[in-house]
Amino acid sequence: MSWQPEIEERERRAAIAREMGGADSVAFQHGRGKLTVRERIDLLADGGSFMEAGELAGRPQWDDAGNLTGLTPANSVTGVVRLGGRKAVVHGGDFTIRGGASDGSIADKAGWATKQSYAMKIPYIRLLDATGGSVRTFEQIGRTYLPHNNRELEVELLQRVPVVSAVLGSVAGLPAVQSAMCHFNVMVKGTSQVFVAGPAVVTAGTGATITKEDLGNEDVQVRQSGVIANLAESEEDAFAQIRRFLSYLPANAWEMAPRTEPMDDPGRRDEGLLSIIPRNRRRVYDPYKVLDMVLDRDSFFEIQPLYGRGRITGFARVNGYPVGVMINNPRIAGGSMDRAAGEKMARLLQICDTFHLPLAYFCDEPGFSVGLDEEKQGIIRAGARVVSLLSLSQTPYITFIMRQSYGVAGGLHYRAGNTMYRRFAWPSGHWGSMHIQGGVAVAYRREIDNAPDPAQRRAEIEARLEAIGSPFRTAHAFELEDIIDPRATRPLLVDFVEDAQSVLQSQLGMTSRIPFLP
Repeated sequence: MSWQPEIEERERRAAIAREMGGADSVAFQHGRGKLTVRERIDLLADGGSFMEAGELAGRPQWDDAGNLTGLTPANSVTGVVRLGGRKAVVHGGDFTIRGGASDGSIADKAGWATKQSYAMKIPYIRLLDATGGSVRTFEQIGRTYLPHNNRELEVELLQRVPVVSAVLGSVAGLPAVQSAMCHFNVMVKGTSQVFVAGPAVVTAGTGATITKEDLGNEDVQVRQSGVIANLAESEEDAFAQIRRFLSYLPANAWEMAPRTEPMDDPGRRDEGLLSIIPRNRRRVYDPYKVLDMVLDRDSFFEIQPLYGRGRITGFARVNGYPVGVMINNPRIAGGSMDRAAGEKMARLLQICDTFHLPLAYFCDEPGFSVGLDEEKQGIIRAGARVVSLLSLSQTPYITFIMRQSYGVAGGLHYRAGNTMYRRFAWPSGHWGSMHIQGGVAVAYRREIDNAPDPAQRRAEIEARLEAIGSPFRTAHAFELEDIIDPRATRPLLVDFVEDAQSVLQSQLGMTSRIPFLP
């Protein structure tokens, strides 16, 4: 006797589950310019690779004879996908069923996904489109309950595998917190918002009236708070960014990052590097052109391009090997490090240390941003955090000082200890504890004030100090490996990254002294 009838019944119930919240709810989702959770997974994953778990999970309805008369599916979809042939766990909220609220959940599908990612040591991707908790839950369980924190496994997961969150709708409560509990996140322009509590709760709690866009759209969360790293033009763009981000990282902390077939000459010496830094120190240049000339062509993926814009951070490839990259942006506040730029550097350091990527820094650092606004925002604490993280970091680190390196912020081009580190400078480099122009006014104030012509005396002192500020004098003291022809930057970078591979191999596993914290 065959089990075919049961198989057919199973398929009938699965078909009901795949209808999600029904035709009207799906049409409503599409009408808001958003995809359904199943469409999102199909767009994210390699074609046909999704292996769903809990497809039949839901709330069934029965007649008196025990026959199934209806099925309300769980309001989330989870399983394993492949991205570029590599496996990852995905969990997505289904807004077509109770807005993805917790009272529409069945068991703990998100917990299953977290455990699978943890046990299999493969990346975890959250597709967030959920409103979080609901007071309807109280009626369902017949009581209220004490809030609790059972996120330990999610925090441990950050030390083991890459975790990504995509904000694909209005996200509040626990899903909003989960949007930040990751190594990379992205939201979609015009259709996504993220906040601790939505407008109705804000009004009830504070009396203020505000729209969900003003409370948590991309201007708030990408440009101002930096809670969300990248902004996507569409859901398709969001998934493309997720795929690209993960392509630079290993599946877990026990594996090496994947190398791709090099498509660029490792010995390339771009002539543009010889003149990219203007002799006039008041003039700026395009830092993206520098990266294009030294990294593998078209390999740079920027992270948080709209936040902390004085420093550019991201991933790239050097002779096919993934690397972390940062460079000052002289077009924004001279490239000085403000609190936001410090946060970006801290996150990049943690990711590189956790997943064993070498880090390359192209330094033009005038120092920490100064002024009352920065003091109010806590620039001192941000600076202390970055100094501490760099001191603990073990990943191979190389610096090319292109122009400036001043003060404590400038000192972040350097790392002491026994970890792999190299440092080169271009002939355009100049550095010190502080800028000569500002420092002279302080250190020689009495001499200047007592001079017959204070302006002339100040100019004389500055000229005298500038004369001994040549980078070649520093090289004579062997404070750096060498002053180099800027055109040699890429070959030296390639050599460093290749040498770093054996060091990284010895660091595999959860060996980082820096725990990754959101």
